[in-house]
Amino acid sequence: MEATGTNQQQQKLDIAALKALKISELTKVAKDLGVNGISGLKKQDLIFRVLSAQTEKEGLIFSSGVLEILPDGFGFLRSPNYNYLPCPDDIYVSPSQIRRFDLRTGDMVNGQVRPPKEGERYFALLKVEAVNQENPEESKVKANFDNLTPIYPNQRFVLETA
Repeated sequence: MEATGTNQQQQKLDIAALKALKISELTKVAKDLGVNGISGLKKQDLIFRVLSAQTEKEGLIFSSGVLEILPDGFGFLRSPNYNYLPCPDDIYVSPSQIRRFDLRTGDMVNGQVRPPKEGERYFALLKVEAVNQENPEESKVKANFDNLTPIYPNQRFVLETA
């Protein structure tokens, strides 16, 4: 999905698509959404303003990332753009969603996101749309890797061609 200024009626914005845009393109998208005071903003602040404006207009924000569950029970969707390290663009995942969908560290999660409320620092995951490119309900029944039975080969694999 592409977030460009030519599509003003776009109802869905993807955070990853906005991050891929240049500052000039982001400025155009912000102007099309009616965002004021955008000159001199950093790219991250500009993305935040665009997402907030889109949410106010009843639009949806979508994002995806690899889940990291912290010892406290909540998690964050990390981005490959930051080598899966903590950053301000991480998306908070609540403990109730982690339990409901039996999410594990390393799962690729896609879903609807809301901007931070007053006093919050991170975007938050509202609705899980997909887990590892599958329906979230189907991903609940996946087996834990440590409990799988290994099947060892009973024949030699010949990999040489000479």
